[in-house]
Amino acid sequence: MKRLVQLVLAAALVALACAPVAMAQQAATPTAVAAPAAPAAASIPAARAADVASIDAIVAAVYDVISGPAGAPRDWDRMRSLFAPEARMGSVGMRPDGSYPLRTMTPEDYIVRNTKAFATSGFFETELARTTEVFGQVAHVFSTYEARHAPTDAKPFMRGVNSIQLVHDGKRWYVLSLIWRAEDAKLQLPERYLRNG
Repeated sequence: MKRLVQLVLAAALVALACAPVAMAQQAATPTAVAAPAAPAAASIPAARAADVASIDAIVAAVYDVISGPAGAPRDWDRMRSLFAPEARMGSVGMRPDGSYPLRTMTPEDYIVRNTKAFATSGFFETELARTTEVFGQVAHVFSTYEARHAPTDAKPFMRGVNSIQLVHDGKRWYVLSLIWRAEDAKLQLPERYLRNG
């Protein structure tokens, strides 16, 4: 009986001695963590194949789809089809207090905000020049634009730069981000943004 008690105590001491090592090994062993589920892709209309086949095509489609005379309905489903489900748009402009807030929106927000304005005012935006950088399936287009109320207007009422990020999923291009900044009294377009780079 005494021998049995000695054996049990010895086993307990070995277990206690090994416990810190086992705990350290357990802590050092990474546990598999499930990757967060990707957000469900919003349903977007099917794009025209010609609109999304190349960088040139999708940039041209962005300019074309928002342009038109006063009261002419825009093809908003065509616009929706150009943007990735998680896409964002935004504008930067100077406030009277001298700050430069970024006003962000989804493509749907843009549609809602501009449908009324386009009903009463013509808007024709065209590209003046562009610099494009591409790495694999990622592209950045720095696109200088000008806008007129009618194509025949002698001078644009606005000029600026559209910064457009594009991604390719192996089948087509998508607009992921589009942020614009218009000229103002303190910020004029430099000559390098008025020619293709």
